[in-house]
Amino acid sequence: MSFWWFWAPPPVVEEAEAGDLDRLAEIHAKSFNQTWDAEELAALRSQPGVTILLARRSSPSASRRPLGFVIVRKAADEAEVLTIAVDPRHRGRGIARQLMGAAMSRLYAERVKSLFLEVDAGNEAALLLYRGLGMRQVGERRAYYSGGKGDGSALVMRVDLA
Repeated sequence: MSFWWFWAPPPVVEEAEAGDLDRLAEIHAKSFNQTWDAEELAALRSQPGVTILLARRSSPSASRRPLGFVIVRKAADEAEVLTIAVDPRHRGRGIARQLMGAAMSRLYAERVKSLFLEVDAGNEAALLLYRGLGMRQVGERRAYYSGGKGDGSALVMRVDLA
């Protein structure tokens, strides 16, 4: 096991480029049952209002491969998180929190008033993250996820940014 994160600077968050999409598709496949391939990610990336942010190591001597990513879609003064995923080998190091923080800061600067997402009701790690970011449950969709944790219910969560 590598302990690079003890002495390495935190990852940098930047916009994904076309050359990153294959790696993002790999991370997504390791994270979810229903996955998006590089072509689907490219189609999403080309849509108006969609931003893909990724985290990668900041050290110039380290690998520049993405560690995780978040996709947000903005419409008028609202936005939604379409997906967020961190490579399983790099989870538990605050990368998802850093990605969400960067996305929320960007949306705030763009005068977006609220951010929504759906999360598997059985995904305790994600719920802890989202609640820690000030998100609260505003709805529930029963049997939304197939093959998820628990009964497949999705919690709709929201945070006001402005």
